[in-house]
Amino acid sequence: MLRFWQKRALTGVVTEHREFEDEIAQIRSVLKDEVKKRFAGSLAIRMVDSGSCNACEAECNALSNPFYDLERLGIRFVASPRHADVMLLSGVMTFNMFHHVMDAWEQIPEPKWCITLGDCSVMQAPFTKSFAIKGPVGEHLPVAWHIPGCPPSPEVIMRGLLDFLRSFEQK
Repeated sequence: MLRFWQKRALTGVVTEHREFEDEIAQIRSVLKDEVKKRFAGSLAIRMVDSGSCNACEAECNALSNPFYDLERLGIRFVASPRHADVMLLSGVMTFNMFHHVMDAWEQIPEPKWCITLGDCSVMQAPFTKSFAIKGPVGEHLPVAWHIPGCPPSPEVIMRGLLDFLRSFEQK
């Protein structure tokens, strides 16, 4: 028992990652400022799965948990494309989802942007050569930004959203 407490005292708390938490806090701060500057403090995102394995959606769901808490930054996922500013599209563009994606895109009011999420949307997935695949998303929609990864972690998604918001300065 004494060895356990000695080891614990020397090791410290291993479930906390101070550097990571500080980095996320910094991203959160900058992201909130950019959303306030570019979208008057409220960025509505419509997530559309055009044929993914749902790993990207699982990572996006993590963005709503208390640790990342995107809603506190003014970023929220909406159920209707008519309430969205941005379409966040994951997965390869399948034939079955093509018309639904295009319908959702047409319902988003102007100005609107499409952000692709994950490697599947740029045809870097293992199942890209199939009769059921319509092709990369960029051939069908004007992609404003791409967030790479398979699946991208919540941190990478936050950085991708931040980079997307910063890209307005370059235009």
